[in-house]
Amino acid sequence: MSSRGKTSVQHRIASGLETLFPGYFAVVMATGIISIGAQLVGLGWIAAPLLWLNVVAYALLSVLFLARLLLYFPRVVQDLRDHGRGPGFFTIVAGSAVLGTQLVVVAGRTEPAHWLWWLAIGFWLLIMYSFFTAVVVREQKPTLEEGINGAWLIAIVGTQAVSALGSLLAPGMSAPQPVLFFTLCMYLLGALLYLTIITLIFYRFTFLEMPVERLTPPYWINMGAVAI
Repeated sequence: MSSRGKTSVQHRIASGLETLFPGYFAVVMATGIISIGAQLVGLGWIAAPLLWLNVVAYALLSVLFLARLLLYFPRVVQDLRDHGRGPGFFTIVAGSAVLGTQLVVVAGRTEPAHWLWWLAIGFWLLIMYSFFTAVVVREQKPTLEEGINGAWLIAIVGTQAVSALGSLLAPGMSAPQPVLFFTLCMYLLGALLYLTIITLIFYRFTFLEMPVERLTPPYWINMGAVAI
């Protein structure tokens, strides 16, 4: 490969890393959900390969996220403050918790699931307070028509995923009652967030113009958030 070709490839990689969509951890969410469902209905031959595939996907996305965080930190902060891209960061929370749940249900591995649970809690605290603080205090805000979409409901998915994994792990802990109380609080908080955000989305659907190009795939999370 010529030096010009190498430079072009490097530029594409750098550009792709800089603009990496924060919501790519949804791959881990979807794969984990299918794997867990397959295991629960007795299709272990589907569940186990998807578990290993998910471990690889999670590791790869984690490396890409850390590289982007180190190399393009201002762009990460810009995305976190954005009404459209910011909610995608909650897929990190949900993906971590879903993978932990997958490890418990499919493989019976509680030790790595504990680490993923604590990691999900840490990311939940960081992203929840950073994103909502940023969109509240920013001076120039989009209209409701432009600012909110179904991706905002990933905040609920992440919250409920932390609750679900903690509830699975609690019986094996030395003090399960405080953990179960925490997961109950997270569940109720998720329900409160759902009622709040779905009300805004319903208002946006009902009283504001809804052109076809704005009816994007994240609106499927309207059902997914309440399902989890």
